Order: sequence, then C-alpha cells, then structure tokens
Amino acid sequence: MLETVRDTISHHLARAAARTPDETAFTFVDFGSDRDGVPSRLTWRRLETRVRTLAAALRHQGAAGERVAVVGPQNLDYVVGFLAATCAGALAVPLFPPDLPGHAEKLAAVLADADPVLALTSADAQQAAEKFCANQDGLRLRVVTEQDLVSGPAPGDVPTGAGTFHPRPEDCAYLQYTSGSTRVPSGVEITHANVCANARQALEAYDIRAGRNCTVGWLPLYHDMGLVLAIVLPVVGHVHSVLMDPLAFVQQPVRWLRLLTRHPGALTAAPNFAYDYCVRRVTEEERGELALGPVAAMVNGSEPIAEQTLRRFQQAFAPAGAVPTAMRPSYGLAEATVFVSASPAGEEPTVTCFDRDALAAGTARVADAPDGRAVTRLVGCGRPTRQEAAIVDPATHVRLEDGHVGEIWLRGPNIGRGYWGRPEQSDATFRATLHGDDPADATGHWLRTGDLGLRHDGQLYITGRIKDLVIIDGTNHYPQDIEQTVESAHPAVRRHHTAAFSVLTDDGERLVVVAEHARDLAAPHSVLEEATRAVRAAVSTAHAVAVHDFVLAGPGTVPHTTSGKVARGACRERYLQGAWSSDTRAQTEAGTA
Repeated sequence: MLETVRDTISHHLARAAARTPDETAFTFVDFGSDRDGVPSRLTWRRLETRVRTLAAALRHQGAAGERVAVVGPQNLDYVVGFLAATCAGALAVPLFPPDLPGHAEKLAAVLADADPVLALTSADAQQAAEKFCANQDGLRLRVVTEQDLVSGPAPGDVPTGAGTFHPRPEDCAYLQYTSGSTRVPSGVEITHANVCANARQALEAYDIRAGRNCTVGWLPLYHDMGLVLAIVLPVVGHVHSVLMDPLAFVQQPVRWLRLLTRHPGALTAAPNFAYDYCVRRVTEEERGELALGPVAAMVNGSEPIAEQTLRRFQQAFAPAGAVPTAMRPSYGLAEATVFVSASPAGEEPTVTCFDRDALAAGTARVADAPDGRAVTRLVGCGRPTRQEAAIVDPATHVRLEDGHVGEIWLRGPNIGRGYWGRPEQSDATFRATLHGDDPADATGHWLRTGDLGLRHDGQLYITGRIKDLVIIDGTNHYPQDIEQTVESAHPAVRRHHTAAFSVLTDDGERLVVVAEHARDLAAPHSVLEEATRAVRAAVSTAHAVAVHDFVLAGPGTVPHTTSGKVARGACRERYLQGAWSSDTRAQTEAGTA
C-alpha cells in the first residue's frame, strides 16, 4: 500500500506522470460538433504540466487555503481546473455552469455558501459565468480561465520534481455539495486522505488495475460519483479516463455504450434510470454494433436500484455480450466521499423478496413463497470495502442485529470531516456515537447517513431515506415502492418522474402523488380520470393506503436534483405552494373519484 504520508491527489499525479509520461491519461469525446464524437487527449506528462502551471498561478493569486469554484462545461479544462485547485492547496468547489436548466437558484446558493475567491471556467463559458455572478447580490467573484491566469503576471518558474508543492493528506481537497434541493446546500469537506482512500476502496471493490482497465463515464463531474470515477480514481489508480458530456448521453445513450465497446476493460457507473433509458432509446440496429462482453463493471447506484431494470437491461443487451456479473449494484453518499459498498465481484446481483408489512415494521422477513402477500423486492449492495457499517436504531442509537431495519452508520478513512461552515450539523452527522459509548472518544465516532437499510446474508440492502418515509396512520411506507406501483398503473404515467409524499390535513398525514405524464401524450386531460382511478386502485391494492390527491403533471415539472434523482421534498413544497393548476389534479378525496 502507498505511504499514507504522501497520500494526496498531487502526489499520485506526480507518480503517474513520472512512470508513464507519454501514455494517455484523459480523453474527452466531444459530440457537440460531430455526431460521432471528436476525441481530445492529455498524456500524463502534458496533464501534469498544465496542472502544475495553473496551480502555481493560483497560488500566486493567493488561492491557497481559499475556495476556488470550477463552473465550466464538462471537458478537459474542467479536469485540469479541478486538479490544479487541489494541487495548489486550495479547496476546489466542483460545480456546474449557469446554463444548466432549472438549477440557477442552487448554483447561486452554493456560491454564496462557499464564498470562493475565484471561479475557473472555459473560454467559451466565461461570458455567461461572469454575467451570472454579476447578477448575484453580495457575490464578489472573479471569473477566470486557465489562459487568463497562466498568461498573466508570471509567478516564476513552475517547480517540478522535488521542488513541487504538495498539500498535506489532512488538508481539505474540495467541497462536495450534496445534490438535494430541499434545504440550503451543504458542502462536505473531503480531505486528500479521504478521497485517496475512497479511490483505493473502489479500485479494490471493482478489481481495477493499471495497464488492464480504464474508466468510461458521462456522469457530471460536479457530482460525487462522476468526480471520483472520472478524475480522482484514474489519478490514484493510474488508469486511463474516457469521459463525455451528460447531454451527449441524454441525446443519444448509445454513445456511452459505444465508448464502452471501444475501450475494453472499462469501469463505468450510472444511476438506475440510465440503464432503463438505454433499453428504451437504443435501437436494435444500434445494439448490433456493440460488444459489451469486455466491460469490467457497470456500477448501478446513486438512487434506488430496481430489479426490473437489471432484468430489462440484461435481456436487451445480452445479444451485445452483456453479462449479468458485470452489473454491480452499489451504495454510497457524498459524506463518505462517495463509495461504500458493491455487490460481490463475479456474482450476479442478488435480489431478495421481503414481506412488505414486516419491512415497514422494521423486520426483514424473507417471503420465499409470497402467496399473495404484499412483498418488496430489494437488490443487495454487497458489503463495505475497508470501512465499517452498522445498522442502528435512529432514536435510541442502539446497534441492531442482522435482519432489522435501521439507519446506516459508517466509519472509515473515507468519511469526510464535516460540513463547510456548519459545526453543529457536522457534530450531529459526522460525530455520532452508539448508545453507551463516550462522545469524547473520537475513535467511536460514526457518520449518520440518514439512509435506512438492513443486513441479510452478509449483504447490505437499502430500504429508503428517513426523511422520505411516508407515514400514514402510524404505518411506514417507502415512497419508491409507491412510485413504482403508480408508474405501472397506467401507460400515461412517465417512468422515473413520479414523487410520493405525505401532507398534513385536518385528518392527519395523507398520501399525495405527483406524476408527470408521458411526453408523447397528446391530450392528458382526456385520460386524467382514467389514470386517477387506475392509480388509486393500484396503490390501495398494493399498499393498503388511499391516495388523497393525484396530480398528472406536465413533462419537466417534477423537480429533480442535479444528479437526476426525483427531489421529493422540493416536489412537496411546490405542491403545497399550488404549483400545479387545478385542471391537472384529481382533487376529490379518495374513493369519490
């Protein structure tokens, strides 16, 4: 194992550049100007030269120890900017450009919270970034490009080798802002030691090795999974990283699969919805061009993993060589840098059928023969790699035995050190202690994830988020279960664009469902009553709960986080504010429609 004392992104970059200076380190495939994609590449030597030069310029500008935002589009400039900020001893703040639809408010909130001294962007995005920042009250932020800094007043010769500046492992490398949109954004402080440890944990879990494997990705670089997979893991693991813009994937998802075909031995990752999206959008003719057999691992994470998605993807792409063992259901979160656990290597994903009522009551009872009982089928996420997980009663802080549902608590070298500028929230989340342990003993501190889960047969299963639980008449309901039922109830409902949540009424907490209708639905009003009846009946039958209100919303109106997940809390807030007009709502009480 590498010496911990030299465990920083900067040290790993120097090692890679020294060992294989002329090998390709990063490739960005640009589909913006050519439908087939135009690749641009950086060797390890060229990458380090650009990073060290920009890092020296940042230090000359007084950025060491300060926050430096990266707000450019997804390209090699973004990679260089992020690495340069971390290598300069600054705190990088990976963000998205102002033109990301629907997220200007969050960008403004994050910039206000982080209060960076500089914002790095690409030349083609500089004008938009400057205009955005100028319109934010109280934000005094200089927007610069790499060229602006390196062509300015010379900071002197850029030192190399023994003279290179390196941060310390305990220094904060970057602030990873969480993707939730229902509260003020919180930036997780990730140290160099945290992210390097997490990269090694992922390299081990997915068995990724230099000279044999690479990474291929389209995930946003401002998102924890995209950042670690596409930038840090390749630097720490000394493997080639191939990346593309998320919009290029959305426009034609086959582009992602073609890159996997062209780069054997690839590790890639995506949320559950992306695999379903490929099934729907990649044509049979396009599948005939693919060869997915050599893919090392396809990580499925960041949102609840659906058994149906795993099955549909395998059936659709088996003729292209896809193998079930390559699909790796995984669990992680920003507070743990990103990676926590993955399904066992060489094994097909494990799906276990649990009694739904028992699960809601906190017990994992396997339903081997359901016999008509309500069941929940959960996908196993393996066991943590070089970190410890405990299932804990969130109220009493007592550790629970296997087979019981509780909050997932974590500890390990990858756990971030807290939230930027939020000491009380940091103490509550990052320094929790089990019942009976001494809070003053730092070795007994745990991260409270806010996620509910259980252990069964050695694997970790995720059941939901504590804050998202729908509690009706004292009974717990997991919103993702209700959402799946709604999306299967009527063809007018658009998959992956449904939010189930509870609201307080005069009769207590009641269930509300907001679902977007399909984009190709010409007359949504004509099917509103029919869809409403189907949804009410399906939810009542499957979950024994009445739908108080059902909204059939227009496409694009259900809020999502910047990582693509449905933002249930934000959807609830919009609902309570009357965001949807009455002509798309079934406002009558359950049973009277």
